Amino acid sequence: MTLHRILSWTPAAVVFDCDGTLLDTERHWETARRRVLDDVGLTPAAGFAERAKGLHYTECGQLMADEGGRPELGPDLADRLLRHFRVLVREHPVTMPGARDLVRATAAFAPLAVASNCPRDVVEPGLEEAGLLRHFRAVVVPEGTIRPKPDPDVYLTAAQRCGADPAYTMAVEDTHCGILAAVRAGLTVLGAGPWPGDETAALTDLWVETLEDPRVVRWATERTPLRTTPPKPAAAPSPTGSGLRQATAP
Repeated sequence: MTLHRILSWTPAAVVFDCDGTLLDTERHWETARRRVLDDVGLTPAAGFAERAKGLHYTECGQLMADEGGRPELGPDLADRLLRHFRVLVREHPVTMPGARDLVRATAAFAPLAVASNCPRDVVEPGLEEAGLLRHFRAVVVPEGTIRPKPDPDVYLTAAQRCGADPAYTMAVEDTHCGILAAVRAGLTVLGAGPWPGDETAALTDLWVETLEDPRVVRWATERTPLRTTPPKPAAAPSPTGSGLRQATAP
């Protein structure tokens, strides 16, 4: 994958992750996790914060319980985690740098959706508060038969609700868990945030430090509603999603 190809492509749809991509909520999850662990007096293994990033809250609660040596507490910790998180989001809603402008620019040339691991009653009010919800054709979250990331369900469903083939759809993500979901669904992936390491970045088609990156801003504002060949290799992604793409380091 070359830098030129992804930044000269017009996707048929764009699907955004929410936490850490559109809304600055990862810090709230970190605080909520810390509060839950303090509440019950558990200490997870080193590196827990990175392993927990991007997980569905039920899986995160179980991870905390397992690593703290109290696996039976998983459901209770998940409930506590979500309660703390909801309070923090309500009190401190913040958008990520560049997110608002990128959403508005991409909405001018493609249908948009959100694919999130958070509950709907957290995602939609947050996007509404940020003035972004009206730009999205669909908000897809794990519910019913739709499994959470890293399974591909949320991305496959989001592309479908935008009326687009996943192979012609772009995902915007910030976590390894979310990137795996998008890759497994067959989407082109724009990753954004601090450099995640070579393993994660290699799964994306392009990694940028921020959605305010001038290359991304220029790409979004110069698009037209033409649907062109996606910047994809011919081979389908492997089930593990590893080693599929070459990312450009910041």
